Amino acid sequence: MRKRTAVLAALIPALLSTTTGLAPAHSAPRAPAAVITLTYDADAAGPWADSVKQAVQNWNDAVHNVRLEPASSPGSADYVYEATSGWPQTTLGPIFPGGGGDVQLGQQAVDEGYDAIRITAHETGHILGLPDDYSGPCSELMSGHGPGTSCTNAKPDAAEAAQVDSNYAAGVAAPHRQRHQVVIDIWSGRVLTGSH
Repeated sequence: MRKRTAVLAALIPALLSTTTGLAPAHSAPRAPAAVITLTYDADAAGPWADSVKQAVQNWNDAVHNVRLEPASSPGSADYVYEATSGWPQTTLGPIFPGGGGDVQLGQQAVDEGYDAIRITAHETGHILGLPDDYSGPCSELMSGHGPGTSCTNAKPDAAEAAQVDSNYAAGVAAPHRQRHQVVIDIWSGRVLTGSH
């Protein structure tokens, strides 16, 4: 009996230190979901090509859960940039792979004196799921035309970048509802009554 007690006394501490399948009280943080790559096609961007490159770079520098890359072949992009003669308008995201978004870079806003890179970065923000906030300061990219033509900031602020990271935090494995609402940005003093 004493031998059994001695063996049990030696085994109990060993058994208590083994993993039983239960998570420890202080588990290690989960690894983030894989970075989502969204591809774009700027073949129809015309005079906006350099603005697209800079706007994409600004977003890629600011966010961590999504990366914007040129599409490898025509027709395979998740969203497209195209130059138009009208007002800027964009599909409101967040767009995910296969989403079919469209960014129309309207010349009328540039003709009124607004910065082309800011316009492009702002419209890209819509693709990434950010709404307009025209009452915001120039430091907010999504304030769009609100601060006036003197505002040339084309970089998202920390809160905007955090919201985009949150939009893409679950990765592509989670089910996503693709929205196809179009946001029309009137970059002037005129007020648009709604988007369609």
